[in-house]
Amino acid sequence: MKNIKLIYLISGVIICLQSSCKKFLDIDAPKDSLSAAQIFKNDEVATSAVTGIYSGMANSGYASGGNASITSVCGLSSDEFENYNSSLVEFYENELHPQNTSIGSLYALPYTHIYTVNAILEGLSASKGISATVRSQLEGEAHFVRAFCYFYLVNLFGPVPLQLNSDYRESRNNPRAPEAAVYQQIIADLETAERLLTDTYVSGERVRPNRAAAEALLARTYLYMKDWQNAEKYASLVISKSNIYDLVGLDEVFIKNSKEIIWSIFPSANTNSQEGNLFILQGTPDYVSLRTSFASTAFEPDDKRKTAWVGNYTDQTGSYDFPYKYKVKSSTTISEYSVVFRLAEQYLIRAEARARQNKLTESATDLDQIRHRAGLLPIKNTHSDINQIQLLTAIQHERQTELFAEWGHRWFDLKRSGLSTAILSPLKAGWKSTDILYPIPTDEISRNHQINQNEGY
Repeated sequence: MKNIKLIYLISGVIICLQSSCKKFLDIDAPKDSLSAAQIFKNDEVATSAVTGIYSGMANSGYASGGNASITSVCGLSSDEFENYNSSLVEFYENELHPQNTSIGSLYALPYTHIYTVNAILEGLSASKGISATVRSQLEGEAHFVRAFCYFYLVNLFGPVPLQLNSDYRESRNNPRAPEAAVYQQIIADLETAERLLTDTYVSGERVRPNRAAAEALLARTYLYMKDWQNAEKYASLVISKSNIYDLVGLDEVFIKNSKEIIWSIFPSANTNSQEGNLFILQGTPDYVSLRTSFASTAFEPDDKRKTAWVGNYTDQTGSYDFPYKYKVKSSTTISEYSVVFRLAEQYLIRAEARARQNKLTESATDLDQIRHRAGLLPIKNTHSDINQIQLLTAIQHERQTELFAEWGHRWFDLKRSGLSTAILSPLKAGWKSTDILYPIPTDEISRNHQINQNEGY
């Protein structure tokens, strides 16, 4: 029975992703199926089971870079985007309802990938037909993906259930685990991934996680946990790999396999990134544009990022600024993948971690790596006697202008710094402090009576 269940989970997840299935966990296993040994019979088939997860991410809402992705909805929830679509207005006005279908996808699809990972880990453990090198790589990737999914679940929804095996009958009624427990599981998975993976990109492209991807997410996780020493440690590990990673020119950052990219998601067949398709305006906006206040006030004078990364479209209805980090809206010539982790963030993580430890000179040096590329004067030149609070404020501002329109960084930065209400309440008429967490979907609460709703919903 366990073999039947395992194969069903792996094959069923693929079907579920393709059909936008919302109630995967409620489907019963089929009466007959292939054995786990057949699915994990050799390196090639086992690898396909793992890489299928990344295809699912490219096609599914939360990780796709499209209009229902974390990048899109969190940009609307923060102060980055204007909204032009009725399906997204609840995010823009921070008036979310638990029945919102996008909320359902943001919650359910990461769990779909988590269950796939759990099934794969069990299948790899039972298989005798996979080489040691491939087994280590695939197990490392699986642990990384589970940590990645839980990182976004805990930051979007707060405490969430920990599901660590593929038997949904055991885990479907799990209560919400405290945030601290979720973070500890993220760290445990990433430490395992770091141990199992190497710095090599096994596909030849930067679309399957390697050791540096695990270290990059460890650095971010420790930053969010306020463990400044470990955040500095892991960011330094990534930055030190200068033979693999470097800061490249502003127009080269988001080109596939650029030296700045740590991990990216290969887009759907015959397309470039969904971010480019969503953001680049060639007509009146259908979904989002940049807030006028962001484009006009966030950047310092002479900041090259405003020219390189902000586009404008004007017609008879008005003038609209848009994120222009990705340069291709639509083309069958594939030149851009969806960038998830890149080196600039690691410099900003280390700058903040060092500033929090009162290592102000070292922190300013890291910050100036980013400022130099943007054509700005070094912070230590313009503020020779900068103190810790001023430096942290400068780092926060640099994160805003460097990481805008990427993976919800601004939304999460406001939340973890305690500045959401101060920044967003003047912009959002119905803002409440409890809006920093999204609601748990109604379907999940109806299905699992051990789960309670977030405050304010």
